[in-house]
Amino acid sequence: MNIHRITSFSDCETALRNRDLKQALYDAGKVVMDGVLLTLHGEEHGRRRAVEVRVFRRNFFHYYEKEIFPKTLAQTMAPYRAARGGDLIRLGYRLTVNLTSDFAGIDRPLRTAEETERLIAITKKLSEGATMVHSTRDHADINREVTAVMADFERDFFQPSLARRRALIAACAAGSISDAELPRDVLTTLLMGNDTLELEEYQILREIAFYMQAGAHSTANAIVHTLHEILHWAGDDAARWTRLDDAIFVQHCVHESLRLHPASPEAWRNTTCPMHVAGAGELESGERVELDLFRANRDLAVFGADADRFDPDRTIPGNVLRSGLAFGIGLHTCLGRELDGGIVAKPGSDPGEAQLGIVALVVCELLRCGARTIESDPPVPDAGTKRPNWASFPVRFTKDGH
Repeated sequence: MNIHRITSFSDCETALRNRDLKQALYDAGKVVMDGVLLTLHGEEHGRRRAVEVRVFRRNFFHYYEKEIFPKTLAQTMAPYRAARGGDLIRLGYRLTVNLTSDFAGIDRPLRTAEETERLIAITKKLSEGATMVHSTRDHADINREVTAVMADFERDFFQPSLARRRALIAACAAGSISDAELPRDVLTTLLMGNDTLELEEYQILREIAFYMQAGAHSTANAIVHTLHEILHWAGDDAARWTRLDDAIFVQHCVHESLRLHPASPEAWRNTTCPMHVAGAGELESGERVELDLFRANRDLAVFGADADRFDPDRTIPGNVLRSGLAFGIGLHTCLGRELDGGIVAKPGSDPGEAQLGIVALVVCELLRCGARTIESDPPVPDAGTKRPNWASFPVRFTKDGH
């Protein structure tokens, strides 16, 4: 197979919008990713997305951020406050696995620390399977482990959640409960839209597993990357630390960090017919185009001569998102973009009215707690993947957070 690498922002953006280029990055991770929304193409992708997008409405994101998530954040942060810190990777996953479960449609009936830890372990293994293309481990070993974990997830979490939603949908059809009393999540939406989609149960299982790993993995990493960048940027500068009291400014920090650290550093696409691809030339059907999103988001022509540097005050062209291509664009734009990143607010906006995004809310809370890295226990990069993520990120809290 001929492989073409594209690094410019403009060419990557154009390729992401090209409907004749088919997703190819997750072919190695089929045990999790085969037939899920992110890997579907054409009409089938359009039908699935049209159903699932019903969950991801802006008004619901705003409600979730203002009414639901603060309680989850407070409960999750409590033991870390008491301990005056902890591993930010573990904290990030504790927060995001609950968040993602809510949207995917996975019940946590026990609501215990043990149940949460088990779900985190499952989600991490599913993420390892999905991103297998970048793993440094033996792929056959990962496939065996992920297959076993998928069976555990199906038995202990998916099937009970599925049964409860089927019963609720039946009750709604019988008039016993109203539509408003149904859960608002992907699983319920897929079940209600399955007359059109005609999905087998195993396909629904894989779709929910995909949402669990994608949402938790990317959001947890975004939290850690953002705090890491902020700590280096602020340093010993008192004026910069004062600016971080402004939640709107913190949101800008989040988007600058997302630009530098996109959840997936690259996107792969295969041509479905002969075509011209900017940056690659004239291609035949079946050729691969690799989009280097990490470099594209640091394109000097778009983001300036210091594009590799974290600068939350960066001037961005009017037709470019502050996060660059971190959430994708076109057919495969991340449905949770506004949940994670919010809606970028103008400086001086009222934080109480703005939709800041989950990542900004968590980072603001960490800053209120005075989160700092520990010189004697520094962060450790994740050696199990080629992606620039962290295996552990210990922090201490220097304030009480109130």
